[in-house]
Amino acid sequence: MISAGDFRNGVTIEFEGNIYQIIEFQHVKPGKGAAFVRTKLKNIKSGGVVEKTFRPTEKCEKAHIERKDMQYLYNDGDLYYFMDPETYDQIPLNKAAIGDALKFVKENEICKLVSHNGSVFGVEPPLFVELLITECEPGVKGDTATGATKPCVVETGATLYVPLFVNEGDTIKIDTRTGEYLSRV
Repeated sequence: MISAGDFRNGVTIEFEGNIYQIIEFQHVKPGKGAAFVRTKLKNIKSGGVVEKTFRPTEKCEKAHIERKDMQYLYNDGDLYYFMDPETYDQIPLNKAAIGDALKFVKENEICKLVSHNGSVFGVEPPLFVELLITECEPGVKGDTATGATKPCVVETGATLYVPLFVNEGDTIKIDTRTGEYLSRV
C-alpha cells in the first residue's frame, strides 16, 4: 500500500479497478481547509488520462508491472507470436493488445512485454531500429530554405518522412517512440 502523501511521478497504483501511472502530482495546502494531493493519472491499459484529488492519508494498492524481454517471431493474421529466449515458451497476443507498437519491428527482434498479474497488456518495441527502405521516390534538389522531407516505405510496411538525400535501398535508423528518421546507417 502507498499513501497519497508518498505519490511520485512514475509510480503505478491500482485504483477503482484499473491500473494507473502517476504522470503529475501536486501537494496543495490551501489557506483554509485540509491539504490534498492533486494528480494526473494515466490508465496503462487504455492510455486515457484522468485527474483525481486525494487526501494525503488515503491509501492505494501499489501495482507491480512486469517487463520481460521476448523475441517477436511472426504474425499469423490477428495473432502475433512471441518467444521467451530462456524457456522457449511461445505466447500468442492479439492485435488489440499490441496496437501499432510493432510497425517498425522486424521478425526476430527483442521486445519488452508489459504485464500485470500475468496478463500482458502491452508491447514496448526497442527504442531504435535499423530498417531498409523498400520504396522511396527520388529526391529533387530545389529551392528549399529548410529541411525538406519526402515519404518512404520501410521493410516492415510502415511509412515515414525522410530527408531528400535518402534513397531506396538505404538502411536508416528510426526512433520507435516518435516514428522519426534519425540517421543513415
